[in-house]
Amino acid sequence: MTIDIAGRLWTAIVDSGFNGDLELPEELQPFVNARFEVEMESQLAGNQRIMEDGYRVNLPFDGEVVSALATFVPGDVILIGLGMLRKHRLEINVPTRTVLIERV
Repeated sequence: MTIDIAGRLWTAIVDSGFNGDLELPEELQPFVNARFEVEMESQLAGNQRIMEDGYRVNLPFDGEVVSALATFVPGDVILIGLGMLRKHRLEINVPTRTVLIERV
């Protein structure tokens, strides 16, 4: 999946193990109206816990501009967490290697 932000198509990956909303590339911070909201603890793989700054952001998703809680990291991939998909159905078909996301 790709998301068009700031005139560029960004690769976006659904992370079914991520309960939050979004993890965004640091490069996008000035383009998504990022406003500091909270310092939060995140649990990573291997039960590793880190403290991160959470920002309220506005970005296009599924045909509309949505407000979401995001963290920023180095890199160029957007991670979409299950929190971002609260109004959607996520279907993963492993044999056909397809993913369906649709608003419900």
